Amino acid sequence: MTDTSYVEETAARAAASGQSATARFRERSIEGATADRERVSRLASRVIKAINDTVIDERVTYDEYNALKAWLIKVGEDGEWPLFLDVWVEHSVEEVANDHRAGSKGTIEGPYYVEDAPTLPWNGTVPMRDDEPGRPLLFQGQVRSVDGTPLPSAKIELWHADNLGFYSQFAPGLPEWNLRGTFIADDDGRFEIHTIEPAPYQIPTDGACGQLIAAAGWHAWRPAHLHLKVSHEGYELLTTQLYFPGDPHNDDDIAGAVKPELILDPSPRANGDGYEVVYDFVLDPQ
Repeated sequence: MTDTSYVEETAARAAASGQSATARFRERSIEGATADRERVSRLASRVIKAINDTVIDERVTYDEYNALKAWLIKVGEDGEWPLFLDVWVEHSVEEVANDHRAGSKGTIEGPYYVEDAPTLPWNGTVPMRDDEPGRPLLFQGQVRSVDGTPLPSAKIELWHADNLGFYSQFAPGLPEWNLRGTFIADDDGRFEIHTIEPAPYQIPTDGACGQLIAAAGWHAWRPAHLHLKVSHEGYELLTTQLYFPGDPHNDDDIAGAVKPELILDPSPRANGDGYEVVYDFVLDPQ
């Protein structure tokens, strides 16, 4: 990696990343989506009541109330609502959405997914720079149905942070599709993806979310992880993340997204070129 590229990448700021995440979310939002009025009334009333109950129970002062208003305004100005919601709320939504699954465990998508990553063969290499830093990783496995049937041509979307903890399209100096790819499984539902092991990282801390973390005395760390979406016609989409053993933040991930079933078991490759890991995906029928 060139020094110029490194400097640009590490100059990433929360506001720029947040605005990108907000723009991506708006692009993917369903136009004209509606919700049942009774459901909206019930949910909004419960949230508002919970806030008011907290104010009364904790005897919130006007200074604290005004500090909250100023902070909420800054969350919007920094474009960090996707980050805030995906870090502190999405894990509960995901739990409700997937509690019926018999197949592989899912977890949160997070704010850094981008659709339509380059399509590659089942045994391809994720797009990366010629001098991409990081330990090589061969990620392989099979996509099957809950009844054990292999799912040929299943789609595996993979994206993850680089060795410095940054995502392409959300930090400057990175190629557009760096460490993002869509892989099509073979006739037996198998895949072999060549990538690099990502690094743990802190969520952006120079914006509104960082202010909350500092004020509360929390940490901002997410453990190293691979993001995946696995799909096949006639089956439920699986959105998940996979983690690496020994990461100190597997037990206290700020996003609360780690599950025991999502911890990988990598081992050194026989040829000495980094590590390899086998992880199969089991999809539920629609």
